[in-house]
Amino acid sequence: MTYETIRLDIADGIATITLNRPERLNAMSVEMGDELSDALLHLDGARALLITGEGRAFCSGADLAARGERSVGGGDGAYRALTRCYNPLMLALAKLPMPIVTAVNGPAAGIGCSLALAGDFVITGESGYFLQAFVNIGLVPDGGATWMLPRLIGKARATEMMMLGEKIGGAKAADWGLVHKCVADDALLGEARALTARLAAGPTIAFAQMRRNILIALESDYGSGMQAEAEGQRIAGSSRDAMEGGMAFLQKRKAAFEGR
Repeated sequence: MTYETIRLDIADGIATITLNRPERLNAMSVEMGDELSDALLHLDGARALLITGEGRAFCSGADLAARGERSVGGGDGAYRALTRCYNPLMLALAKLPMPIVTAVNGPAAGIGCSLALAGDFVITGESGYFLQAFVNIGLVPDGGATWMLPRLIGKARATEMMMLGEKIGGAKAADWGLVHKCVADDALLGEARALTARLAAGPTIAFAQMRRNILIALESDYGSGMQAEAEGQRIAGSSRDAMEGGMAFLQKRKAAFEGR
């Protein structure tokens, strides 16, 4: 697929997806959603993923100006866009077998907020903000927001974000525990790339099992969570990286993980 609304670059084990509709503040069209889903199927050679936005925004939300068959707006159009495009995209991100870092420059609103929070590590610039704007236009949060937000920041703050529809700035988001950290705008991409590079050099199979087990733990009981850990340990423990990690520990040196 030729991408028109995103860029995909893979180098040194790092995949970088850049939302690339700066003239629309990277508003999420169905085309962008489809391209993102396709990009996730073509990450060969990558061991970690960085997602950011071009220009002044991460993603300003769904493109409500779209018209026709692929419109996002309107009850039926929104339902189709969510069930056929955005929900499968969010599930694919959740199940991706590698760590995800999101670098939030400017607004992350609506579906863009959900996309930003899909990162294992969310780093925001000081000018970044998170907004559940749906209430301001008589709609309800989507893209997994009503599942994510109470788990990330608790019911009271999640309700505040969704029912009041006010911006949560980068510093406040970090204070709430909504994001990993807030940094100066000019340091954002450098911090995000450094963290992504660190993850890309780590034990990829173990990371994949960690992501899977966290997702299972959010939805299961204590015993089921421990069973998932045991299964994940069996998979990770059979990897070449686990062997390397054990040898490095015994030899008192830094492990050189290969992602295998």
